[in-house]
Amino acid sequence: MTRPLPFVEPLGHGIHVVDTGFHRPRFDASYLIIENGRAAFVDAGTNHSVPRLLEALDALGLARDAVDFVIATHVHLDHAGGVGLLMRELPGARLVVHPRGARHLVDPSHLVKGAEAVYGADEVRRSYGEIVGVARERVVETADGMTLELAGRPLVFIDTPGHAMHHHCVWDAASCGWFTGDTFGLSYREFDTAVGAWIMPTTTPVQFQPEALRHSVERMLSHGPEAMYLTHFGRVGDVPRLAALLLDQLDEMVAAAKALEPGPARKDALRQRLAQIHLGSLRSHGVTLDESTIRDLLELDLELNAQGIDIWLARTEERA
Repeated sequence: MTRPLPFVEPLGHGIHVVDTGFHRPRFDASYLIIENGRAAFVDAGTNHSVPRLLEALDALGLARDAVDFVIATHVHLDHAGGVGLLMRELPGARLVVHPRGARHLVDPSHLVKGAEAVYGADEVRRSYGEIVGVARERVVETADGMTLELAGRPLVFIDTPGHAMHHHCVWDAASCGWFTGDTFGLSYREFDTAVGAWIMPTTTPVQFQPEALRHSVERMLSHGPEAMYLTHFGRVGDVPRLAALLLDQLDEMVAAAKALEPGPARKDALRQRLAQIHLGSLRSHGVTLDESTIRDLLELDLELNAQGIDIWLARTEERA
């Protein structure tokens, strides 16, 4: 790096993690992959993140026209809210997105309405800014198993539903790693211990499907990855241990929801039960932070996870 930045960290294999600044430090990542002078971003944070991403390019000595791809793992706004504004600054880049999500990044109006339904209109404007669409001719839709090359470096895309139907993950053989978006869960550095990283599922509304998520995780594991590059947050190794922890908690979360009575009070009751599940897991992992600090760090995730599981279960019950 020609000029060190506090929010950019090199991870090896030409990969840099950029802290987008969304929500809190070390919460939301964009990855910058560099190969033979060409570059790609994986996820882009929000509109407020774009200055950091451009500054990272400058610090690494990369021109704006050196970026070939902006890859959105899925179209939730903490991953793709900034792609439209970022693409305006990158004249040669193409936006790479799952086919189920492409239209929402060309015309983001429906995406914004969906976010407003979850977070409220004022919070969406404050957190994400005015979402900008991308010209259709600059969009590449992926297919399961498709390969794009970044200066000869193959990036393989697979369909990974479960967190969202518009989610794909990216296999990078050069690092023997996956860029996982939200499929492989959340791992915050505040919870690292001598054991290593801790992880938890993310079951954000409104397309969470537990069996599909399990299948997607197992499909990624079949490649024998040495690393997972999580948007929330950073590179993690020790993949088999983390996968077992992730899937065990997923099963426990779903079972907890099914044990609760249906109705308007279920979501709040589930949120409290999820807190107990994760607190217990964190204590077993050796985390010594006080409970109030842990709850503060997980507050947003507990609410969204409870919403997502409750919506999935209500739909399942309606079909029964």
